[in-house]
Amino acid sequence: MFPLYDENPTRITPYFTYGIIGMNVLVFLHEVSLSNAELNQFFGQYALVPQELTTNLASEWPTLFTSQFLHGGWWHLISNMVFLWVFGNNIEERLGHFKYLIFYLTCGALAALCQWFIGMYSTIPSLGASGAISGVLGAYLIRFPQARVTTLVFLGFFVTTISVPALVIIGIFFVQNVISGLLSLQAAANMSVQTGGVAYWAHIGGFVFGVILSPIFGLFRRD
Repeated sequence: MFPLYDENPTRITPYFTYGIIGMNVLVFLHEVSLSNAELNQFFGQYALVPQELTTNLASEWPTLFTSQFLHGGWWHLISNMVFLWVFGNNIEERLGHFKYLIFYLTCGALAALCQWFIGMYSTIPSLGASGAISGVLGAYLIRFPQARVTTLVFLGFFVTTISVPALVIIGIFFVQNVISGLLSLQAAANMSVQTGGVAYWAHIGGFVFGVILSPIFGLFRRD
């Protein structure tokens, strides 16, 4: 299932959601223009490398934020931006533009710290908007538990759309990441080498912090 749009109309233009999407696309277009050596250097400078954050926090803390605008491939970028497009607009409306931006970046930074905590001396760069977007999903789940989302469904060679409760899509996302995160811990315990892969614990952390922080930012304020 791939979300297309939610069925809750908004009364404002979600400028910051659009702006964040635009920034991510521009940064990725810059990435694809780089040679492999230049790209590695770019990631080394702006992605979050846990070992470097652990040993040199004073100079590396900005990567908690810059890493949120980097992506490792077209599918990584597109899937993240679609979820932000679908779920971000209603959260921006409820929080207000500027508080939404602060909420988004804070969830992303805290999500990155969750992944860092799992492997403080890993040299594998951590990057992507997934942690921040997970925070948006957590906020959406508790604010619009009855909402429905029009979703693209692939049935072999056939493609159709159906209306699915947002709770189902977000719930599947969270459960998959919890299971994968636990399995990644088990795998790490049984291996003597570092392994790369999806930052599951950033997703989980972002989601949990989204649930916790969004009411503080005014998610349930009266109109």
